[in-house]
Amino acid sequence: MGIFAKIKKAWFDTIVWETIDDEFYDELEDSLIMADLGATVAHDAVKKLRDVVYQKSIQRGDDVKQALRDILIEKLNVGDTALDLSTKPSVVLVIGVNGVGKTTSIGKIAHRLKGEGKRVLLCAADTFRAAAADQLVLCDTAGRLHNKVNLMNELSKLRKIIDRETPDAAKETLLVLDATTGQNGLQQAKVFRETAGLTGIILTKLDGTAKGGICVAIAQELGVPVKYVGLGEGIDDLQPFNAEEYVKALI
Repeated sequence: MGIFAKIKKAWFDTIVWETIDDEFYDELEDSLIMADLGATVAHDAVKKLRDVVYQKSIQRGDDVKQALRDILIEKLNVGDTALDLSTKPSVVLVIGVNGVGKTTSIGKIAHRLKGEGKRVLLCAADTFRAAAADQLVLCDTAGRLHNKVNLMNELSKLRKIIDRETPDAAKETLLVLDATTGQNGLQQAKVFRETAGLTGIILTKLDGTAKGGICVAIAQELGVPVKYVGLGEGIDDLQPFNAEEYVKALI
Protein backbone atom coordinates (compact mmCIF):
# COMPACT_ATOMS: atom_id res chain seq x y z
CA MET A 1 0.00 0.00 0.00
CA GLY A 2 2.97 2.31 0.47
CA ILE A 3 2.17 5.97 1.07
CA PHE A 4 -1.57 5.38 0.62
CA ALA A 5 -1.93 2.98 3.55
CA LYS A 6 -3.98 5.60 5.43
CA ILE A 7 -6.83 5.59 2.91
CA LYS A 8 -10.01 4.27 4.50
CA LYS A 9 -11.47 1.46 2.39
CA ALA A 10 -13.84 -0.47 4.68
CA TRP A 11 -16.63 -0.29 2.08
CA PHE A 12 -14.92 -3.09 0.11
CA ASP A 13 -14.51 -5.45 3.07
CA THR A 14 -17.86 -7.24 2.67
CA ILE A 15 -17.52 -8.04 -1.03
CA VAL A 16 -17.12 -11.71 -1.91
CA TRP A 17 -14.78 -11.53 -4.88
CA GLU A 18 -15.02 -15.23 -5.72
CA THR A 19 -18.75 -15.15 -6.58
CA ILE A 20 -19.00 -13.26 -9.86
CA ASP A 21 -22.71 -12.76 -10.53
CA ASP A 22 -25.20 -9.92 -10.90
CA GLU A 23 -25.42 -9.48 -7.14
CA PHE A 24 -21.63 -9.11 -6.97
CA TYR A 25 -21.62 -6.38 -9.62
CA ASP A 26 -24.47 -4.51 -7.94
CA GLU A 27 -22.70 -4.64 -4.58
CA LEU A 28 -19.42 -3.56 -6.12
CA GLU A 29 -21.04 -0.58 -7.84
CA ASP A 30 -22.65 0.49 -4.56
CA SER A 31 -19.27 0.20 -2.83
CA LEU A 32 -17.55 2.31 -5.48
CA ILE A 33 -20.20 5.00 -5.07
CA MET A 34 -19.72 4.89 -1.28
CA ALA A 35 -15.98 5.27 -1.89
CA ASP A 36 -16.75 8.61 -3.60
CA LEU A 37 -16.18 7.72 -7.24
CA GLY A 38 -19.62 9.10 -8.03
CA ALA A 39 -22.52 7.25 -9.63
CA THR A 40 -21.54 7.83 -13.27
CA VAL A 41 -17.89 6.81 -12.85
CA ALA A 42 -18.79 3.80 -10.68
CA HIS A 43 -21.37 2.58 -13.19
CA ASP A 44 -18.93 2.91 -16.08
CA ALA A 45 -16.15 1.10 -14.17
CA VAL A 46 -18.42 -1.84 -13.33
CA LYS A 47 -19.71 -2.02 -16.91
CA LYS A 48 -16.13 -2.20 -18.21
CA LEU A 49 -15.31 -4.83 -15.58
CA ARG A 50 -18.23 -6.97 -16.72
CA ASP A 51 -16.93 -6.82 -20.29
CA VAL A 52 -13.35 -7.70 -19.30
CA VAL A 53 -14.44 -10.61 -17.08
CA TYR A 54 -16.62 -11.99 -19.88
CA GLN A 55 -14.09 -11.50 -22.68
CA LYS A 56 -11.20 -13.03 -20.71
CA SER A 57 -13.32 -15.67 -18.93
CA ILE A 58 -11.99 -14.50 -15.56
CA GLN A 59 -13.09 -16.61 -12.60
CA ARG A 60 -10.58 -16.04 -9.77
CA GLY A 61 -11.31 -13.26 -7.32
CA ASP A 62 -7.73 -11.95 -7.41
CA ASP A 63 -7.92 -11.64 -11.18
CA VAL A 64 -11.20 -9.73 -10.90
CA LYS A 65 -9.58 -7.32 -8.43
CA GLN A 66 -6.64 -6.78 -10.75
CA ALA A 67 -8.96 -6.15 -13.70
CA LEU A 68 -10.79 -3.51 -11.67
CA ARG A 69 -7.49 -1.93 -10.63
CA ASP A 70 -6.41 -1.72 -14.27
CA ILE A 71 -9.68 0.01 -15.18
CA LEU A 72 -9.34 2.59 -12.41
CA ILE A 73 -5.67 3.25 -13.23
CA GLU A 74 -6.68 3.92 -16.83
CA LYS A 75 -9.31 6.39 -15.63
CA LEU A 76 -6.68 8.20 -13.57
CA ASN A 77 -4.23 8.58 -16.44
CA VAL A 78 -5.52 11.91 -17.80
CA GLY A 79 -2.25 13.85 -17.82
CA ASP A 80 1.27 14.21 -16.48
CA THR A 81 1.37 14.04 -12.69
CA ALA A 82 4.81 15.71 -12.51
CA LEU A 83 5.20 19.49 -12.37
CA ASP A 84 6.43 21.16 -15.54
CA LEU A 85 9.46 23.16 -14.36
CA SER A 86 11.28 23.10 -17.67
CA THR A 87 11.99 26.84 -18.00
CA LYS A 88 13.58 29.65 -15.99
CA PRO A 89 11.52 31.07 -14.53
CA SER A 90 8.80 28.49 -14.02
CA VAL A 91 5.61 29.59 -12.28
CA VAL A 92 3.30 27.53 -10.07
CA LEU A 93 0.04 29.28 -9.20
CA VAL A 94 -1.89 27.71 -6.32
CA ILE A 95 -5.61 28.44 -5.98
CA GLY A 96 -8.63 27.25 -4.02
CA VAL A 97 -11.29 28.16 -1.45
CA ASN A 98 -10.59 29.17 2.13
CA GLY A 99 -9.23 26.57 4.53
CA VAL A 100 -8.26 23.80 2.12
CA GLY A 101 -4.53 24.07 2.86
CA LYS A 102 -3.12 26.20 0.02
CA THR A 103 -0.34 27.93 1.93
CA THR A 104 0.59 24.78 3.85
CA SER A 105 0.76 22.82 0.60
CA ILE A 106 2.98 25.47 -0.99
CA GLY A 107 5.38 25.23 1.93
CA LYS A 108 5.54 21.47 1.63
CA ILE A 109 6.09 21.61 -2.14
CA ALA A 110 8.85 24.19 -1.64
CA HIS A 111 10.50 21.92 0.92
CA ARG A 112 10.44 19.02 -1.52
CA LEU A 113 11.75 21.05 -4.44
CA LYS A 114 14.55 22.58 -2.38
CA GLY A 115 15.52 19.07 -1.38
CA GLU A 116 15.87 18.34 -5.09
CA GLY A 117 18.31 21.26 -5.43
CA LYS A 118 15.95 23.79 -6.96
CA ARG A 119 15.99 27.46 -6.05
CA VAL A 120 12.48 28.36 -4.97
CA LEU A 121 10.91 31.74 -4.32
CA LEU A 122 7.58 31.99 -2.51
CA CYS A 123 5.42 35.01 -3.21
CA ALA A 124 1.92 36.34 -2.69
CA ALA A 125 -0.10 36.93 -5.83
CA ASP A 126 0.19 40.71 -5.71
CA THR A 127 4.01 40.60 -5.65
CA PHE A 128 4.28 38.37 -8.69
CA ARG A 129 5.91 40.97 -10.95
CA ALA A 130 8.85 41.44 -8.58
CA ALA A 131 9.33 37.70 -8.23
CA ALA A 132 8.98 36.73 -11.87
CA ALA A 133 12.67 36.96 -12.71
CA ASP A 134 13.63 34.23 -10.28
CA GLN A 135 14.24 30.60 -11.10
CA LEU A 136 11.07 29.01 -9.73
CA VAL A 137 8.13 30.95 -8.34
CA LEU A 138 5.45 29.39 -6.13
CA CYS A 139 2.62 31.89 -6.12
CA ASP A 140 0.07 31.87 -3.30
CA THR A 141 -3.43 33.35 -3.67
CA ALA A 142 -6.07 34.43 -1.21
CA GLY A 143 -8.79 31.88 -0.56
CA ARG A 144 -11.92 32.67 -2.51
CA LEU A 145 -15.35 31.09 -2.80
CA HIS A 146 -16.11 29.86 -6.28
CA ASN A 147 -19.57 31.52 -6.26
CA LYS A 148 -18.23 35.04 -5.58
CA VAL A 149 -18.03 36.62 -9.04
CA ASN A 150 -15.77 39.56 -8.11
CA LEU A 151 -13.20 37.32 -6.43
CA MET A 152 -13.16 34.93 -9.37
CA ASN A 153 -12.72 37.85 -11.76
CA GLU A 154 -9.67 38.94 -9.75
CA LEU A 155 -8.23 35.46 -10.13
CA SER A 156 -8.83 35.55 -13.87
CA LYS A 157 -6.97 38.90 -14.09
CA LEU A 158 -4.07 37.48 -12.08
CA ARG A 159 -3.75 34.58 -14.47
CA LYS A 160 -3.65 37.00 -17.41
CA ILE A 161 -0.91 39.04 -15.71
CA ILE A 162 1.20 35.93 -15.21
CA ASP A 163 0.78 35.00 -18.87
CA ARG A 164 1.70 38.52 -19.96
CA GLU A 165 4.74 38.93 -17.70
CA THR A 166 6.19 35.46 -18.36
CA PRO A 167 4.93 34.47 -21.83
CA ASP A 168 7.57 31.79 -22.37
CA ALA A 169 7.62 30.30 -18.87
CA ALA A 170 6.38 26.85 -17.99
CA LYS A 171 3.25 27.40 -15.91
CA GLU A 172 1.26 25.23 -13.56
CA THR A 173 -2.10 26.15 -12.05
CA LEU A 174 -2.84 23.84 -9.14
CA LEU A 175 -6.20 23.72 -7.41
CA VAL A 176 -6.13 22.62 -3.78
CA LEU A 177 -9.18 20.52 -2.86
CA ASP A 178 -10.15 19.21 0.57
CA ALA A 179 -10.73 15.48 0.02
CA THR A 180 -13.29 15.36 2.83
CA THR A 181 -15.71 17.47 0.76
CA GLY A 182 -16.01 14.59 -1.69
CA GLN A 183 -18.35 15.09 -4.63
CA ASN A 184 -19.27 18.58 -3.40
CA GLY A 185 -15.75 19.75 -4.26
CA LEU A 186 -16.17 18.93 -7.93
CA GLN A 187 -18.53 21.81 -8.65
CA GLN A 188 -16.16 24.39 -7.17
CA ALA A 189 -13.34 22.80 -9.16
CA LYS A 190 -15.26 23.21 -12.41
CA VAL A 191 -15.67 26.95 -11.75
CA PHE A 192 -11.97 27.39 -10.92
CA ARG A 193 -11.06 25.52 -14.11
CA GLU A 194 -13.21 27.88 -16.20
CA THR A 195 -11.77 30.94 -14.47
CA ALA A 196 -8.05 30.25 -14.29
CA GLY A 197 -7.45 27.00 -16.13
CA LEU A 198 -6.08 23.99 -14.30
CA THR A 199 -3.07 21.77 -14.92
CA GLY A 200 -3.39 19.70 -11.75
CA ILE A 201 -4.99 19.04 -8.39
CA ILE A 202 -3.52 18.97 -4.89
CA LEU A 203 -5.82 16.77 -2.81
CA THR A 204 -5.44 17.41 0.91
CA LYS A 205 -6.70 15.62 4.04
CA LEU A 206 -6.86 12.23 2.35
CA ASP A 207 -5.82 10.63 5.64
CA GLY A 208 -8.90 11.74 7.55
CA THR A 209 -12.55 10.97 6.88
CA ALA A 210 -12.10 11.35 3.14
CA LYS A 211 -13.18 8.56 0.81
CA GLY A 212 -10.25 7.65 -1.39
CA GLY A 213 -12.21 7.21 -4.60
CA ILE A 214 -12.50 10.96 -5.05
CA CYS A 215 -9.21 10.88 -7.01
CA VAL A 216 -10.89 8.87 -9.77
CA ALA A 217 -13.92 11.17 -9.82
CA ILE A 218 -11.66 14.22 -10.14
CA ALA A 219 -9.73 12.76 -13.06
CA GLN A 220 -12.90 11.80 -14.90
CA GLU A 221 -15.02 14.86 -14.14
CA LEU A 222 -12.30 17.51 -14.59
CA GLY A 223 -9.94 15.85 -17.04
CA VAL A 224 -6.91 17.02 -15.03
CA PRO A 225 -4.48 14.85 -13.05
CA VAL A 226 -4.05 14.74 -9.30
CA LYS A 227 -0.40 15.79 -8.79
CA TYR A 228 -0.03 15.76 -5.00
CA VAL A 229 -1.95 14.22 -2.11
CA GLY A 230 -1.86 15.29 1.52
CA LEU A 231 -1.63 12.34 3.91
CA GLY A 232 -0.83 14.03 7.21
CA GLU A 233 0.39 17.14 8.99
CA GLY A 234 4.14 16.53 8.60
CA ILE A 235 6.39 18.42 6.21
CA ASP A 236 6.93 15.26 4.14
CA ASP A 237 3.29 14.14 4.17
CA LEU A 238 2.45 15.88 0.89
CA GLN A 239 3.38 13.20 -1.62
CA PRO A 240 3.50 13.03 -5.43
CA PHE A 241 0.49 11.10 -6.69
CA ASN A 242 1.05 7.59 -8.06
CA ALA A 243 -2.01 6.02 -9.68
CA GLU A 244 -0.85 2.42 -9.38
CA GLU A 245 0.03 2.66 -5.69
CA TYR A 246 -3.17 4.52 -4.99
CA VAL A 247 -5.45 1.96 -6.65
CA LYS A 248 -3.66 -0.97 -5.00
CA ALA A 249 -4.28 0.66 -1.63
CA LEU A 250 -7.90 1.45 -2.44
CA ILE A 251 -8.78 -2.11 -3.53
